[in-house]
Amino acid sequence: MSPLHNLPEETLILLLKKKNQQAFSYLYDNYSEALYGVVCRIVASSEHAEEVIQDVFVKIWKHVDLFDAEKGRLYTWMISIARNTALDYRKSKAVLNEQKNQPLSNIVNSKEEQDQTQIEQSAKADFIGFRNILDKLKPEWRILIEMAYYEGYTQQEIAEQLDVPLGTVKTRTRAAFLQLQQLLKEYR
Repeated sequence: MSPLHNLPEETLILLLKKKNQQAFSYLYDNYSEALYGVVCRIVASSEHAEEVIQDVFVKIWKHVDLFDAEKGRLYTWMISIARNTALDYRKSKAVLNEQKNQPLSNIVNSKEEQDQTQIEQSAKADFIGFRNILDKLKPEWRILIEMAYYEGYTQQEIAEQLDVPLGTVKTRTRAAFLQLQQLLKEYR
């Protein structure tokens, strides 16, 4: 067991900002699976997800000084980095070209692999209790958060998928975030 095992988040953040290798190893060991789950939901293959997760941890290491505890928890900040990095990767020209040139059998196999990975990662991501917090949201709010942050949909895509106006998606998403923020404060 790591000597950092029961370290308060504030102390962990201070160590990370001092570029402490042991603190970063602890962070990776305890959060990589949950972040990998977020990335897998957005990126089509586990091979690509592994590349993205490396980029995510490099960004966390390089930019930990930008983390502001007043704006939220460390885990929430890391999820945001993981999600944005995965979305950037998925939208990159190389990935789009690769997807266009894939045989149909690869697409089907990739989708099956992604579905299995999502099931496995969803179970693993709950170790931090976020699933319990998310389950406290209204169902119409929870689906928006899941589609945006776990599946990588844009607000426009969510509006099209759910057949609701874009303004409604934006309003509900804002309300969901406000309630999530309150629930996370209570969780602390």
